[in-house]
Amino acid sequence: MNAPAARQQDPDRDPGLQPERTRLAWRRTTLSGTVSAVLAVKTALHGGASATGIVACALCCVLWLGFLSIAHRRIRTLAATASPTAFAPRHATATVLCTLAMAVCGAALVL
Repeated sequence: MNAPAARQQDPDRDPGLQPERTRLAWRRTTLSGTVSAVLAVKTALHGGASATGIVACALCCVLWLGFLSIAHRRIRTLAATASPTAFAPRHATATVLCTLAMAVCGAALVL
């Protein structure tokens, strides 16, 4: 298949809706990260605050802020143009690392 034929889109598909759906998905993911950070704070402070719990909670909050900044940058990019640029690999990697590190911090708080 040649390149121009591969770029042709289905006439029934509206490519203008994809950035909006992606933007909404980023907002939902940001909301779930916020809930996770709030639960981490609640867990760390429940039953008396330990030094390990406070450190894990603070790290979780910092990671949430990093994820939030990346997500909002992507949301603004998606909202700015009808044909947004691709998500940069370094931002994708940072997003995955923030998510994984938040999961590790959450597990440390529970255990």
